[in-house]
Amino acid sequence: MFDDHLLRDLTPQVLSVLVRRGADFAAAEDAVQDALVEAVRRWDGDAPDDPKGWLVTVAWRRFLDARRSASARALREVVVHREPAPGPAEQTDDTLLLLSRCCHPALTPASAVALTLRAVGGLTTAQIARAFLVPEATMAQRISRAKRTLAGARFERPGEVRAVLRVLYLMFDQGFMIGGFTIGGSMNARGCAGERGSAGGRTGDADLAEEAIRLARQLVASVPADAEAAGLLALMLLHHARRAARTDAAGDLVPLALQDRSRWDTAMIGEGVDLLQNALARDRLGEYQIQAAIAALHDDAACAEETDWTQILEWYDELVRADPDHPVVALNRAVAVGHVDGPLAGLRLVEALDPALPRRDAVAAYLHERAGNTAEAARLYAAASRSAPSAAEMGHLLRQAARLKRLG
Repeated sequence: MFDDHLLRDLTPQVLSVLVRRGADFAAAEDAVQDALVEAVRRWDGDAPDDPKGWLVTVAWRRFLDARRSASARALREVVVHREPAPGPAEQTDDTLLLLSRCCHPALTPASAVALTLRAVGGLTTAQIARAFLVPEATMAQRISRAKRTLAGARFERPGEVRAVLRVLYLMFDQGFMIGGFTIGGSMNARGCAGERGSAGGRTGDADLAEEAIRLARQLVASVPADAEAAGLLALMLLHHARRAARTDAAGDLVPLALQDRSRWDTAMIGEGVDLLQNALARDRLGEYQIQAAIAALHDDAACAEETDWTQILEWYDELVRADPDHPVVALNRAVAVGHVDGPLAGLRLVEALDPALPRRDAVAAYLHERAGNTAEAARLYAAASRSAPSAAEMGHLLRQAARLKRLG
């Protein structure tokens, strides 16, 4: 049987090679798509010995053919200066270079993430549109604009590390975006949930998260002295280690406090903790290291009752100092205050925040429940469900509301 998963895995690698050789995004993607069509037609169920090399060769020829039809002189220049010498196909992975181009400072963060998911993550435009909760046509326009912005830009080496870290961070979170979230775990500084379910994606959104981890490993290897790069990889590993326990047999989200911690990946947690400790020892603290420290404290607890909320609150205080004006940091800190100083203290902080802040009602519901105000908690869980960004999250919040109504 024809292996379509192989083609999905190879697509960003082949696209990376063409971009490194000088093709712009739009032309490279068209050429790669032509090569994929040719592969489906000619492979007849069995891939060649070097499928990546085959696809690179066909895609590059299609790119040159397109250039020939546009300008014979331009073709001669490409052949003289860029035509690869005969021999084995390149085996290097240029995905990080492609990622750097997706992180170009001329792009908005939303466009950079969308282009990364398309070019590096291998998601379709429709899948990306669903993840961002926008119409497919809107996302197609966004991606097209991003490609036009980068037309003619040349990149010989990975770009500015902070921009790459930001996109990898959002790419990893996108791997769980469709699933949902639970209160009581750590949520990241930008409002992305710390506990999410998985669904959809290139071969499942968990694969997208794993691709972000793979790229983060490459980045850490290329900039080994960068504490924040190591901190980001640690953060990814410490969250991804819980993936097996995030949903039950029915596919419903399991709150962090109720997860079967024996299903957590202890080896992955250990790797994340080691990375974090080495990063912190460099004494160049950043937000990814802080978030990883919060995640590590959750992972270190044998059960929910043993969670060291005092230390977690101290790390949230560090996060507030690093980004004092971000409302989601304040919202997350309110959860920690609710555990350390009591739910009413946490609620006072929540009530001072903008009522339109995403997930504010869900956090307030959680704290009201801890304070014993079950009727108000049920009302707020139901209200939060109406603005939930995914079906899984909406279902989780509605179940919480129904549970409390039964108790009342």
